[in-house]
Amino acid sequence: MQRFSGLVSATALAAGVFVCGPGFAADAVLRTESGQVKLVEVARGLDTPWSMAFLPDGRLLLTERPGRMRLVGTDGTVSAPLAGVPEVHARGQGGLLDVALSPDFATDRTIVFSFAQPTARGARTAVARARLDAEALKLDDVKVIFAQNEDPSGNHHWGSRLVFDREGRLFVTLGDRFHSRDRAQVLESHLGKIVRIDPDGGVPGDNPFAQAEGAPKAQPEIWSWGHRNVQGAALHPLSGELWAHEHGPQGGDELNRVLPGRNYGWPVITFGREYVVGTRIGEGTERADVEPPIKQWTPSIAPSGMAFYTGDVFPQWKGNVFVGALKFQLLARLVLEDGKVVHEERLDIGRRIRDVRQGPDGHLWLLDESDGRVLRLDPA
Repeated sequence: MQRFSGLVSATALAAGVFVCGPGFAADAVLRTESGQVKLVEVARGLDTPWSMAFLPDGRLLLTERPGRMRLVGTDGTVSAPLAGVPEVHARGQGGLLDVALSPDFATDRTIVFSFAQPTARGARTAVARARLDAEALKLDDVKVIFAQNEDPSGNHHWGSRLVFDREGRLFVTLGDRFHSRDRAQVLESHLGKIVRIDPDGGVPGDNPFAQAEGAPKAQPEIWSWGHRNVQGAALHPLSGELWAHEHGPQGGDELNRVLPGRNYGWPVITFGREYVVGTRIGEGTERADVEPPIKQWTPSIAPSGMAFYTGDVFPQWKGNVFVGALKFQLLARLVLEDGKVVHEERLDIGRRIRDVRQGPDGHLWLLDESDGRVLRLDPA
């Protein structure tokens, strides 16, 4: 396993990273604006981990992008792959993606997961539900409950985060599939959208386009549109509203409050620019009918994973938003006031952070995509 090699560099020292033992993986202390925290390695040996969910008994259910689902014990033991996972399109950014427990998991043992589903034409983001048999390490009664209505070729921009709202409906974030970005502005298409579905895949009657009045060709699952590639989403702990962030191209990563029926602009309104040539995309950075971002990052940090912190382990962070970053290999802490970001602190983790969760123990948990590890933040 590769260790963190740059820990004594000037960059690391300036970021406040101090090695307290033989290796960063288990003994790193990060100096933050509100005190020191310890970065603890819980498990390792994973292959491109993408998402995690906490079972009631404290174990972790997690996905690996090549198409495997595993359980991680409270002692850090990683299980064999679970049986029953469907075939995935494991190319580029595609594969097995997010996983979430049903709100009634304690009684129905149901999970949902998203994946790049191969088709005869190409592939598409799909969502399946299944019953987890944790002791037998398998999934039963696997059923696809949603799939994008277009399946272009290519291996990029699948989304895909899964968030249950307070009524038990499921938000699914869907990428624009990169080469099909103009479809994000087309309501007949699922590309570049966030959709909201019932647990069985049905359409909630209060979705903004469910009745199709004034937009007869709009897909009824659509909740919001004009998105590029949303890889972080969570419910606001007070309002219950969905918040999400998405990748911009060259600049223009966005954090958004996702409201029903709103257009978030891509690719017409964006702070991002074209790769390589750096020319402007679309019409500009604002328009009256486009919902502006709460925050945008230029240059791009490549955000992935997101959690509102509500625990008591770090009382100084209560109410903050935590966003993982792939490109800049950090954890961003955002301070909110009246629904606006008033301050950002960047914790230099030094590895690609794919997922961020608050555990039932009140700690912050991270997935390190670079080294295939589960990490936890503890008070130092």
